[in-house]
Amino acid sequence: MNVEILFKIAAVGILITVICQILKKSEREDIATLVAIAGLIIVFTMVITMIAEFFENIKALFNFY
Repeated sequence: MNVEILFKIAAVGILITVICQILKKSEREDIATLVAIAGLIIVFTMVITMIAEFFENIKALFNFY
């Protein structure tokens, strides 16, 4: 597992948290919720890509084509 993916996920989390706090302070809670959901989708996409690569490596390891 590459450590840089963890830093990317942490950076997205921090960025989304800051944006949500700013939006909540300006009474835009509906948009803050949408931003949080968008951040969650971004992170899930990154994780799903990692899982797909993992299964491809397992498949290659056991030579299942």
